[in-house]
Amino acid sequence: MDILSIIGLILAVGMVLFGIMFDSDTTRVVLGNLHAFWDYPSLAITIGGTIGVMMLSFPPSAFKKIGKHMQIIFRPQKFAPRQSIQQIVELATEARMKGLLSLEDKLNEIDEPFLHNSLMLVVDSVDSEKVKAAMETELDQLDARHALDRSFYEKAASFAPAFGMIGTLIGLILMLGNMQDVNALASGMAVALITTLYGSLLANIVCLPVASKLKARHEEEFLCKQLVMEGVIAIQEGENPRYIEEKLYKLLPAHMKLGKEEEEGSEEESGTPRRFGRRKKNNQDKRS
Repeated sequence: MDILSIIGLILAVGMVLFGIMFDSDTTRVVLGNLHAFWDYPSLAITIGGTIGVMMLSFPPSAFKKIGKHMQIIFRPQKFAPRQSIQQIVELATEARMKGLLSLEDKLNEIDEPFLHNSLMLVVDSVDSEKVKAAMETELDQLDARHALDRSFYEKAASFAPAFGMIGTLIGLILMLGNMQDVNALASGMAVALITTLYGSLLANIVCLPVASKLKARHEEEFLCKQLVMEGVIAIQEGENPRYIEEKLYKLLPAHMKLGKEEEEGSEEESGTPRRFGRRKKNNQDKRS
């Protein structure tokens, strides 16, 4: 469960409601203020209109993914790039010691489909260029599919304020058509502006945050698969496991490298002086 996303949603909605209900003159929360911000025709224009044009713009399959997207946001799959690197290094060590065919026994232990399928190609002695091309094609498809998913919410974020403005224009037209009543004019202006508010809230509290979070999830998954691709190619080419590890760690973002640098620093502080000490002693023994 992504607690941060839940807290963020509650905080955003809560602060808007607080701003509506808080009376600065009496410094009290007035629930009655909510009534002034509730209008059924405005909701119908903003939400209904946005859904309508989204149905015109996207196929039914895009709407079927909404539930899956909510699960990705609030109950995301955990991606651990550093664990992926360690797994690849272990496989590289196995292949270097016993040969590529020895990886066939490890396939049943691998749950990640991308890594499993890629290693199957390696074990089957498929040419390295073809293996790389197959993995790049899958990554390109992943990137295109996720970009389409994000565009669904980005389009909704652009349509919602537009329909909010349409509702405001409708309200202004109706209001200006009845200018004899000054009181009705003031209340009509308030109702006309509500649709703009609804459109802005729908875009900035729902659609844009969902698109941004989907992009963040995509970057996490894409990074792990990119590490797998580079690692599998390196394994097939018989590169040194230590070199593979260093190569893959360089692909990580800076904040993910901190733990690795701290581990290396602690090893140098604790281990290096002892190794130097042994070498010095051995040199003294040789001189004697």
